[in-house]
Amino acid sequence: MIAYLKEHENYVKKMLEKNLSRSELQSLLTHHNKQIQWMQHERLAHLIVMLFVCLFMLLSLGFAVMNTSIATIVLTAFLLVLSVAYIIHYYRLENGVQRCYLLSGEIKKRMEL
Repeated sequence: MIAYLKEHENYVKKMLEKNLSRSELQSLLTHHNKQIQWMQHERLAHLIVMLFVCLFMLLSLGFAVMNTSIATIVLTAFLLVLSVAYIIHYYRLENGVQRCYLLSGEIKKRMEL
């Protein structure tokens, strides 16, 4: 998803370097907004999964504190690593979508000129 986001961002930047007509800018904006909607959907799905993984990590941590065993410690460690990975991924995804919002504003600004 991050690679797709960067690829789309590079495509829009490349198109903005060209001297596009108003109708071409409108077409680019329509395409870009559709991609933003898809990325927002992905972002919501990843947020929900990340929250559940973090919740299960906290629950397993509480269980590991009450009933310490190798299995509960391994489960907690695994969920902790997974939670950190999801947080990093979500952070990158969120920042990418924010950059897309800025690109959308740039397209609209160019349409006004």
